[in-house]
Amino acid sequence: MSRFVHPAGDRHAEMLPHERPPLAPADLNRINPSIWPRTSSRTDGALTIGGVDVRDLARDHGTPLYVFDEDDVRSRMRDYATAFAGSEVHYAGKAFLCKEIVRWLQDEGLGLDVASGGELAVALSVGFPASRITLHGNNKSAAELSRALEAGVGHIVVDSYEEIARLGFLAERHGTRPKVMIRVTTGVEAHTHEFIATAHDDQKFGLSLNTGAAAEAVRRILALPALELVGLHSHIGSQIVDTAGFEVAARRLATLLVQIKDEHDVVLPELDLGGGYGIAYVEGDEAPDIKEIADGLREIVSKVCTDAGLPVPRLTVEPGRTIVGPGGITLYEVGTVKDVEGLRTYVSVDGGMSDNVRTALYGAEYTAVLASRESSAEPMLSRLVGKHCESGDIIVRDCFLPADLAPGDLIAVAATGAYCRSLASNYNYLPKPAVVSVTDGEARVIVRGETEDDLLRGQL
Repeated sequence: MSRFVHPAGDRHAEMLPHERPPLAPADLNRINPSIWPRTSSRTDGALTIGGVDVRDLARDHGTPLYVFDEDDVRSRMRDYATAFAGSEVHYAGKAFLCKEIVRWLQDEGLGLDVASGGELAVALSVGFPASRITLHGNNKSAAELSRALEAGVGHIVVDSYEEIARLGFLAERHGTRPKVMIRVTTGVEAHTHEFIATAHDDQKFGLSLNTGAAAEAVRRILALPALELVGLHSHIGSQIVDTAGFEVAARRLATLLVQIKDEHDVVLPELDLGGGYGIAYVEGDEAPDIKEIADGLREIVSKVCTDAGLPVPRLTVEPGRTIVGPGGITLYEVGTVKDVEGLRTYVSVDGGMSDNVRTALYGAEYTAVLASRESSAEPMLSRLVGKHCESGDIIVRDCFLPADLAPGDLIAVAATGAYCRSLASNYNYLPKPAVVSVTDGEARVIVRGETEDDLLRGQL
């Protein structure tokens, strides 16, 4: 039994190939604006982004290739800044981070969340204001914390008792008093994949509200003069398309805020509800409206705090995927087309799980199209696979591609701007692809592609 994606139907349906609904060849050439970058179109049959033909991109920069629509990404940054005016918007750098993205953030007035010393180094290397940086992580090293203290980052989100003691010691030694938040696991079960649901108790992040660990963390921080406790942080998961889970989390955080006020006579001025907002990957996906998210979260926080008799704290959100995900695509060249009679056709490209591990890791789904030309051929049920020595090396598990697909054709996969380059590896010694930015008909490299010399450089 084969599972497939039909552009007009339920992508979760399972049926045999002969049972699949009819699909017109023209559907295969369509570029759905809810899935592809905002400047995407077809010109003379070929996919263009930012006014640049993907055939030119492949010729000049090779494949696989990550392509970012600069206008798309910047416009989404502006959308968040406008929708959350009066609140803080910190881009979650783990989605994808490089020097150029940091420059765009600085231009558009957003803050930045980093989850390691390396991400912090990228931000500082281009002069991003440390005061607009928040450091996350469940196991920050002493070196990472020291670097953050020396740089003067705006906030540090603590994740364990050990870290509280470690940070208190280091802050005293450095003669600084950092603003800290406590990452609280609220017990909210986000309706998402197990590996990207992050607020239930049985996982590595945060301090549990249910067990009293979060309340104890408050006591320990307030006992350390070198630390300034300013708020609570919660992140319930990723690829979330409504605010229901955030409302439950906010209500539970409000109970802790009340407990802190009653026990310590301290009113915390900040509340960070994290990010995790979803995007459209395939037909039928619903991407939430940013303004609706902003209005909904503000209403939630205002109501729960008013109900609890608390002043409304300053709200912070941490979008990542919704900023860079839709504006990025990955471009591949077809190498082989192998028909497995009665099942599907395997289309092998020159990348794979080394440049997009999300399908293997999360069962992620994507939209793929023939990008170098249009076709009037009949649709064929296809599995887009990579060149790695793994059966699980799948980029798109089930999709329709034209039956005249041939080696040398270019395939584009939509919505790969988040977590693909960030999670990229050198499995089978494949170099990581370059990243290019396109805008106004021009393309420029923002991350150089690796070479075999790069792969060998560290070896003795």
